[in-house]
Amino acid sequence: MSTRTAAPVAREALLKTLGPTGAGFSLPQEAYTSQAVFEWERAHFFEGSWTCVGRSTDLGSPGDRRAVRIGSESVLLVRGKDGTLKGFFNVCRHRGHELAPEGACSNAAVIKCPYHAWVYGLDGRLKGAPRFGDRKGFDRTDYPLVDVPVAEWHGWVFVNPSGDAGPFEEHVGNLSEYIAPYQPERLECLAHHEYVVEANWKIIVENYHECYHCPQIHPELCRVTPPDSGLNVAPEGAWAGGTMDLMDHAETMSLTGESFGVPIPGLDAEQLRQVLYFGYFPNLLMSPHPDYVMTHRIEPLSASQSRIECEWLFPPESSGRDDFDPSYAVEFWDITNQEDWGACEAVTRGAASRGYRQGPLAPAEDAVHDFMSMVARGYLGGSPSGTRLRMAQ
Repeated sequence: MSTRTAAPVAREALLKTLGPTGAGFSLPQEAYTSQAVFEWERAHFFEGSWTCVGRSTDLGSPGDRRAVRIGSESVLLVRGKDGTLKGFFNVCRHRGHELAPEGACSNAAVIKCPYHAWVYGLDGRLKGAPRFGDRKGFDRTDYPLVDVPVAEWHGWVFVNPSGDAGPFEEHVGNLSEYIAPYQPERLECLAHHEYVVEANWKIIVENYHECYHCPQIHPELCRVTPPDSGLNVAPEGAWAGGTMDLMDHAETMSLTGESFGVPIPGLDAEQLRQVLYFGYFPNLLMSPHPDYVMTHRIEPLSASQSRIECEWLFPPESSGRDDFDPSYAVEFWDITNQEDWGACEAVTRGAASRGYRQGPLAPAEDAVHDFMSMVARGYLGGSPSGTRLRMAQ
């Protein structure tokens, strides 16, 4: 975390959230409704931590660059000549003009400011400043672009704009043990949806971490997986999640349970019968299936609105087939997503009511409690990662 400053949330309420698994409570109302809390989260959970900004394949070749926004900051990502991914604040050292518009990818041998044509190398060093030859004492080496820490992990890119988070390896912890078998770095994105949901970002993550609600709103999902199946794990690092089993007739998550793709190479017999659900803190939800990986990348827009980028990643063994169509996975999850968004929007409205109180969490909501505990620890000025406290038997 970038600082140890506590959030404007009542300490007593957060200690109630931090009760042992099976005896904890939901977050207090201000966590979902307060603009001051939202601004604190942007500064500490997003700018002050390791936030996922997309896929490495978007920046696969030397000279590739893309500007991304994390909270209030714009960061320019650039693939160097040596293949190393670098991050810089998207600000020219001359008079502060943005170096690139946010969103679009492009490629060039240098970084050129569109305002006064200052030119930087892919390593951020200033190479040219027109009409500065006569300025006494001007030295180009004094004006490199300002670095931003960047990490690449299994095909995703993570950025720490504040520059003072702990090591990425400590933040991600042992999540690789569960993700690595699916080889996400070699998978290809064959479908992409964006949603704008009128819901607080934490409510979306909380909903993702439990299937207590599944019998009520997900008939399609319950036809291919028992909603009470699987096991949540005790994480090391800033993440939460676990497994769900497939029904005997189902090969994957689709409307019929049938897979029209190819199993991800190297998965064992148990992994071929499971779907995993992992939430990396703060904003990447990863759902490995036997034949594809689906992700949700969340960008909070306000205390009550979030943008969600959903991607479906498939092994090249599937995408290389002329007749391959990813719609069997996309259709299933688009239906399920829309059901979830409606529920999350209703919870967000309810959280703003005078009648909202912190509610008790069921033992089966242990992954929800893990996530809420990360939030509560962060609010109190500590690290989101920590040890799960189990209720005494």
